[in-house]
Amino acid sequence: MQIQILQERPQDQRHIEPLLDLTFGPERHQRTTYRLREGVPPLAELCHVALDPYGTLLASLRFWPVLAASAPAILLGPLAVAPRLQGRGIGRGLLRHALAEARRLDHGLCIVVGDPAYYAPFGFRSAVAAGLVMPGPVEPARFQVLELAPGTLEGRQGAVAACPHAPGAARVTGEGAA
Repeated sequence: MQIQILQERPQDQRHIEPLLDLTFGPERHQRTTYRLREGVPPLAELCHVALDPYGTLLASLRFWPVLAASAPAILLGPLAVAPRLQGRGIGRGLLRHALAEARRLDHGLCIVVGDPAYYAPFGFRSAVAAGLVMPGPVEPARFQVLELAPGTLEGRQGAVAACPHAPGAARVTGEGAA
């Protein structure tokens, strides 16, 4: 299947929220990662969608500014692929594209709470073993980190926290963005 990856546009919002509900359920807002996102706009330059040749939304990926041990980092997620299309490489393609863009924009550290088997091929490893701590309940094996720039984790240990006034943070959509 041919897909096109674009930076998220305001008109994509009306399709993204239903996709997130379908993929993760409405209870997703209770998760620790959502509390880190509350009141903070996603990083517009890192939010992408995958579309089919007809312009239908197939997948969405967003990143959010956070602090890791008081230093700037980005929080990956949610990454959502339409359930009927999962396992076809759409999410991996979207993630590969977005991580390359994050490196190009000089982001140094990326955090995710997700399936280790899915994220390990991209270089993610245990954030707990690296000395990072999440501010709420997460399964330790799912809490992972990736150095986008070598050496970024060196000497960095501590809590992950919300970053409400991150430089460069720009709103993709209106209030309530997921």
